[in-house]
Amino acid sequence: MSDAVTTEPMVAGLFHVAVKTNNLDATVAFYTRILGLRNGFRPDFGYPGAWLYVPLAGGPAILHIYAGGPALGAAGRAPAGTAAIDHVSLACRGYRGFVARFRQAGLEWREFLVPGTTLWQLFVYDPSGVQCELTFEGAVEEGEGPDMSPGRAYVAGASFFDPATYPSLG
Repeated sequence: MSDAVTTEPMVAGLFHVAVKTNNLDATVAFYTRILGLRNGFRPDFGYPGAWLYVPLAGGPAILHIYAGGPALGAAGRAPAGTAAIDHVSLACRGYRGFVARFRQAGLEWREFLVPGTTLWQLFVYDPSGVQCELTFEGAVEEGEGPDMSPGRAYVAGASFFDPATYPSLG
């Protein structure tokens, strides 16, 4: 008999999400200025990028961004959009504050109330076309709930990303 401890395989959480980009400055600006993540330590991998952290003491690096080198596809550009991954969801607070940030930056967004729950959501795109879902506990948020009117309400599968009109954030 062995004294070795056998560990049952399991997933313990999401470590991070990685985003490829053609515009590192604008992408970092989106995630720091608009969403409020904190730019922090990133090892030198030999190509440009950023590690963005949860803005709490000891908060983990949850988003890795990289440009150039391995981010580039065969055509010499990073791919755009979320491809097979539909969106990245972040747990947030301060719903109305995020809406104000989107307006100030000139960003398009959509709103949603998850049926049968108190969850409020905002949907917005980063400069590379990655869709971000910000989820809030509506029971503790101030103000009115999500605007579910036509044109403002989120519709699953309906993209509203337009790279030609995306504001310059860099």
